[in-house]
Amino acid sequence: MTPEQFLELHQITTVLHEHPAVFTCEEAEIHCAHIPGLACKNLFLKGKSGRYFLVILPANKRTDLKKFAQTVSETKVSFASPEAMKEKLNLEPGSVSPFGLLNDTEKSIEVYIDRDVHNAEIVGFHPNRNTATLELSKEMFHKFLELLGQKVSILET
Repeated sequence: MTPEQFLELHQITTVLHEHPAVFTCEEAEIHCAHIPGLACKNLFLKGKSGRYFLVILPANKRTDLKKFAQTVSETKVSFASPEAMKEKLNLEPGSVSPFGLLNDTEKSIEVYIDRDVHNAEIVGFHPNRNTATLELSKEMFHKFLELLGQKVSILET
């Protein structure tokens, strides 16, 4: 099931914005500046113990991987490999978003959302492809997160 099908099935309203493929926040600034709401980035990380994390941040916010490792009680975290991304989320680099969690049927990925993203009135994420962005209101984004059934932690950064 595509993210769009899932959202429609669960009556989560979105606005679809098509754009050229973007692989970095810098490219997104060029091609997605017209999209309303908080621009977000999504980091797929792996802890030294083998745990996986999806970290959702404002696009302009830097993350301190050492601090995040401490937050999740890991000795070290790093970016997960493209192979792990494909295996766990069925996604390619450049297209990671919360919608990839629809493919995490084992609910094994731990989700951490920056408080600014969680509280934003409008957010936008790739619908598992980096040639579009789905715009969601705060209410619709929170509804999506609840439907996932995964534990979501809020990051204070």
